Amino acid sequence: MAQTSGTQPLRIFIAGGGIAGQALAYWLTQGGHRVTVAERFPALRAAGAQVDLRGQGIEAAERMGLLDAIRGKLVDEAGVAFVDDRGRAKATIMANTSGRGRQTLTSEYEIMRGDLVRILHDATKDDTEYVFGTAVDGFEQDEDEVVAHFSDRPSRAFDLLVGADGQGSRIRRAILPKGFDPYWRVGVHMAYWFVPRIASDGNIRDTYMVPGGRQIMRRSHNPTETQVYFVMREESEDASAIHRAPVERQQEFWASRFRDAGWQTERFIEGMRTSPFFYSQEVVQVRTDTWSKGRVVLVGDAAHCASPYSGMGISGGLVGAHVLAGEINRHPGDLPTALANYDRTLRPFVDEIQGGVNPRLLRLGMPTTRRAIGAFQAATALACFLHVPDLVARLSKEDRGGSWQLPENPAPISAP
Repeated sequence: MAQTSGTQPLRIFIAGGGIAGQALAYWLTQGGHRVTVAERFPALRAAGAQVDLRGQGIEAAERMGLLDAIRGKLVDEAGVAFVDDRGRAKATIMANTSGRGRQTLTSEYEIMRGDLVRILHDATKDDTEYVFGTAVDGFEQDEDEVVAHFSDRPSRAFDLLVGADGQGSRIRRAILPKGFDPYWRVGVHMAYWFVPRIASDGNIRDTYMVPGGRQIMRRSHNPTETQVYFVMREESEDASAIHRAPVERQQEFWASRFRDAGWQTERFIEGMRTSPFFYSQEVVQVRTDTWSKGRVVLVGDAAHCASPYSGMGISGGLVGAHVLAGEINRHPGDLPTALANYDRTLRPFVDEIQGGVNPRLLRLGMPTTRRAIGAFQAATALACFLHVPDLVARLSKEDRGGSWQLPENPAPISAP
């Protein structure tokens, strides 16, 4: 661990042991700070579905020295196929593995969330204090410190409290004005889980469109398991509320919405009941005018969730942690300046990745009628026949983060 040059190390508490929280811990301990990461789950939350790295997120991982470890855990996904009700591919868009341009629907760096969490934990566990099974019940702050109150242990004082507690962040709720709604909704909902893999499940992600603005995706991440995604367009109170209901009710809701969908729906619904993992969510973006208040700051999805459709959720978390740690390490004695610089530096990048999610395009990709589905598949098949997706990807000068450049590494020069 490097010592921060000419200053006392800060006591920093990070609420949330996911991607952004652990990446932030990595760079802050490199700067010599004393970092505590608290995770409300009783153990490392190394679960979840498939995620990817793109653009500046790949560079952020490389600067942490983790790209080789990530390559060693990549999921074999060669592309995306749009299939009919018999599972026949009508059009297939392959991944761009040329090393040039931008990623297609499948990234060159596809990895299971749990594997990435474990890689980050291995890189941080020796220099970071981890506390599991602990939630932050509240906090108080003044000009000198912030005191965090915990669910199962005495309160502790820190110099900075970081909310890395995800899309539904409780820390964010505490620092924003009462009644403020940080969510930008696109009218789309999603659930995903695992089922046993069968012989016909290949390394191409299958996407099946269903009338009524519904979609089923299947992708396989190891020899025994396949991931299933149910996605639908729906703007109703029932759909928004179901994600807070008990899991059994969530599963009943999704089964009822898709029972008539055809293809392999019966297999997927049956596997839902015994899946070791199930998650239901509304697709939203988190948009706020500020990411900090006093000695409390947000990072990752808690600050700027871009939604799964941005393709930059994980990359955004890695990049945000890189920028926040860099400003703290450069201004450890002046946190107001550090946090203001964090906002000013990162905001253009966040605006770019969030702005790339266009509700009209989402609706176009989730047709409501059989005729519209046929037209979409025909247009996609023609584009693939003409190699349009491949050419666009290879010739693009920028990936989804635009031309924004990742700042210099957060770690300061060590004191002699």
